[in-house]
Amino acid sequence: MMQCRRYLAGMHVSFALFADAANISQEGKLNVMGIFDAVHVAQLPALHPRATFVVRLKASSADAGVHPFRIRWLNPRGVELWSSEAELEVGAPPPGTSELDMPVILQLDLPLDLVGDYRMTIDVKGQSAAVSVLHVRGGAPPVVPPPQGQMVS
Repeated sequence: MMQCRRYLAGMHVSFALFADAANISQEGKLNVMGIFDAVHVAQLPALHPRATFVVRLKASSADAGVHPFRIRWLNPRGVELWSSEAELEVGAPPPGTSELDMPVILQLDLPLDLVGDYRMTIDVKGQSAAVSVLHVRGGAPPVVPPPQGQMVS
């Protein structure tokens, strides 16, 4: 008989990403639109308005209770530009399931002060759970030549 082994024990982040928008449907489905990992700004400092940061947490019945949740926005030099803390209340998974999906959708204005790789760090239960990177490029946007055989108007 084949035995299934659980590789990620306890509450964990299954993904964390930047998007243009996200919501939860009436059926409970997580909808994410416009996923991105890079932005281009004409000048710095800048503010990337209304970005959506989506985190999908998985928990089991052993995680029932209240747990600290923290995110931090770090610039390319590792300087914290802001942070936010909350408490997650985890209930038991529904009957017949072993895990609970817990989507977290955050609407954020992202301050940008340097060109480079920014990091959104996620701590769950006081421990580092995930890091999502946003590449920030600056200066004049790159010129993309039209495909061969097409005229530019």
